[in-house]
Amino acid sequence: MIAVKRAYEPAARADGTRILVERLWPRGVKKQDLRLDAWAKEIAPSPALRTWYGHDVAKWTEFQRRYRAELDAHPAALEPLLAAARRGRLTLVYAARDEEHNSARVLLQYLEKML
Repeated sequence: MIAVKRAYEPAARADGTRILVERLWPRGVKKQDLRLDAWAKEIAPSPALRTWYGHDVAKWTEFQRRYRAELDAHPAALEPLLAAARRGRLTLVYAARDEEHNSARVLLQYLEKML
């Protein structure tokens, strides 16, 4: 099972393997407080895509398409996440305020299709 969780929510034992899927470290969060198993910077949207999207919900559909294209181009970067999901619960940790329109949600759907 794969879940998503904001970096600002407390970690829980039930989270299983916790992987940060952001290119930038979440603001105001100390590294020791986040309790991560890994930080997969390379799987996050490219800086150009992140800047273009700018969390503008009007661009959400196109953002999803472009991000999936980036994921398609880097299948090897997905392997550690897929392996973790096959072993047990995987929690994708993200920093965006919008809990519905963020890259972790797109990545979750993408990984679920691959499993």
